Amino acid sequence: MSQSTGRVFALLEVLQAQPGITGPQLAERLGIDERTVRRYAAALADLGLPVRAERGRYGGYRLAPGYRLPPLMLGDDEAVAVVLGLLAAERLGLGIGTAARASALAKIERVLPAVLRERVQAVRETLGFTQPARAGGLFDVRHLLSLGEAARDRRRVTLTYRSWRGEDSERDFDPYGVVFHAGRWYASGFDHRRGELRTLRLDRIGSVSVGETRFEAPAAFDAAGHVVAGLAAVPYRHEVEVLLRATPDEVRRRVPATVGAVSPAGGDARLVCRAEYLDGMARMLAGLGWDFTVVRPDALRDEVAKLGRRLVALADTVAG
Repeated sequence: MSQSTGRVFALLEVLQAQPGITGPQLAERLGIDERTVRRYAAALADLGLPVRAERGRYGGYRLAPGYRLPPLMLGDDEAVAVVLGLLAAERLGLGIGTAARASALAKIERVLPAVLRERVQAVRETLGFTQPARAGGLFDVRHLLSLGEAARDRRRVTLTYRSWRGEDSERDFDPYGVVFHAGRWYASGFDHRRGELRTLRLDRIGSVSVGETRFEAPAAFDAAGHVVAGLAAVPYRHEVEVLLRATPDEVRRRVPATVGAVSPAGGDARLVCRAEYLDGMARMLAGLGWDFTVVRPDALRDEVAKLGRRLVALADTVAG
């Protein structure tokens, strides 16, 4: 839905809640001018909605007397899908904001038939999750919409971006795709300032302006794959290489691509990754349950031995 389309329906929402609201009041409420208010009202009329504009001291915009939008015609499975999608958005850390989610749920439930509304509310009020809500990076939803539109239409954007060092810069960017991963939103594309493919975090973007310049994206570009590969290549203190007594497919099912690269090595699987702390890597390897051989670094062998001694000591401990 475009920004203008969203405001057209926002106008309809206001008219239902506050009949007789004036043009200047609508303009202020929606952040537009009065001429645009008239254009949006005409758009609603073209859709068959009886919007009336009455002049005079007690005039204003209103829907025809007695008119109400019909109930939203959703089946049980469709209504549950929408509600669960909004609830899951919070758990995944999609960053849509509590107020926006609550408002959307309230609007959907208000136009559902009474019986279905009560059943959906029962699910929402009694639903439990085994995982806590993920805290996603805060970002401006307008930036997501602008980048999504620009990626679809292959239009270059100009944006301001803050690096991890806290340095602000302006850059021209060709967005190839938008990706949600592990609680954060990213945009993959070509950064003309750096002259290379880049992955930008949306929560570090200060502004986005979609231009008219068109671009050609690489054929079959995998935006999600580029984000995952880029995050896996983030430098850490230790380079790790391990041979696991398992097939590459088995390892890939247990070890996320963001952790490291898996490749065949004879009858084993080679895992190459980076680690900030080798004690954590030792625990991860032990937890996988496969026999393994540490290729590098030597310090990882020491951490595996240390973990082994600790486990043996725990096994010998007798509860008093």
